Amino acid sequence: MGTLSTHILDTSRGKPAEGVRITLETLDGKQLGEGVTNADGRVGEIGPEQMDAGDYRLHFAAREYYDGLGVESFYPEITVAFTIADASQHYHVPILLNPYGFSTYRGS
Repeated sequence: MGTLSTHILDTSRGKPAEGVRITLETLDGKQLGEGVTNADGRVGEIGPEQMDAGDYRLHFAAREYYDGLGVESFYPEITVAFTIADASQHYHVPILLNPYGFSTYRGS
């Protein structure tokens, strides 16, 4: 069954980003799930038990996270759009985050 997880590393602090609110939705805006990163910066499963093939978006509440730390930041929200091509696989969409930048990749 296709599943989805995510992880955030705050590269400015060299630590996982705990307490970041994340939402998953389809490209047409239908919300499918939400979660908050744990102490390890992870959301182990987000969304439905079975992710169908298709295009999706993850929204990461970056400013809310940095405001909670008392740190000025540039991005209020980070949105990552991605494609699930094979619904039988697990997909992991992590981000590396800092107050003025981010990067993402398909993890394992």
